[in-house]
Amino acid sequence: MRSLISILDLSVEEIDELIAVANDIIADPESYGELCRGKKLATLFFEPSTRTRLSFEAAMYELGGNVLGFSEAQSSSAAKGESVADTAKTVSCYADIIAMRHPKEGAPLVAANNATIPVINAGDGGHNHPTQTLADLLTIQREKGSFDNLTIGLCGDLKFGRTVHSLIEAMARYNNVKFVLISPEELKLPSYIKKDVLKKHGIEYVQTTDLESVMPELDILYMTRVQRERFFNEEDYLRLKDSYILTPEKLKNAKTDLTIMHPLPRVNEISVAIDEDPRAAYFKQVFNGKIVRMALIMKLLGVTK
Repeated sequence: MRSLISILDLSVEEIDELIAVANDIIADPESYGELCRGKKLATLFFEPSTRTRLSFEAAMYELGGNVLGFSEAQSSSAAKGESVADTAKTVSCYADIIAMRHPKEGAPLVAANNATIPVINAGDGGHNHPTQTLADLLTIQREKGSFDNLTIGLCGDLKFGRTVHSLIEAMARYNNVKFVLISPEELKLPSYIKKDVLKKHGIEYVQTTDLESVMPELDILYMTRVQRERFFNEEDYLRLKDSYILTPEKLKNAKTDLTIMHPLPRVNEISVAIDEDPRAAYFKQVFNGKIVRMALIMKLLGVTK
């Protein structure tokens, strides 16, 4: 039995295999419609979510399975003080696989260590969000054809953005990848990620506060929102929340084949005027997220076509 807590739990070969299955699902969805009949996914969401929770649920339903769970801590026994470990042991009696989101870093790992069924980390605090990374990787593969030789601009909240942290870990394993880290000083990428991932793998990166100056060199621009829920005081959030707003004007020097990504939800980091730009891939990411979660559920349940 395997769980997925960090994107590094998967080898490059396993990621390639998941992407191959995902592309096959896109090509022939009907042939996957009954593969998880009789299986149950438990969605344990201790933190609000729209996309991730509905994406997991849609993925399981499209595989012919069923879903049970809760969408906020208040509607679970956590409100009575039940531990994550006990919740995981209990839910293991009802379901075949768990998808868990939790505001505390490490909570899904505790669940995985106590559950008797696979656990998927659906986001833990500012730490990891491996299935969003799989959605991002499938999007990059479908838009760019390869993970090698890319310059990736990461813009916005690089300090608390778990999607950014996971994506850097994943892309660091490919060839000739360069990162451009664009953020306010207060929201720079944590030094441990620079040290343990970028420097350790000898990956080229630059840090800047100016998005427009680096736009011409980017193959991918990954926008993120400044997350109100990660701030200790409202004043800092309000000061930084509109640091970067992507508008058509700011794209005038961008590559014609730039891929614009965003893990969503967006607040106002990307102008709605960009939604019609053929380079905008953020709603494709949403679709790809459902598909790659189907592939992952199959893998962890040992189901094959």
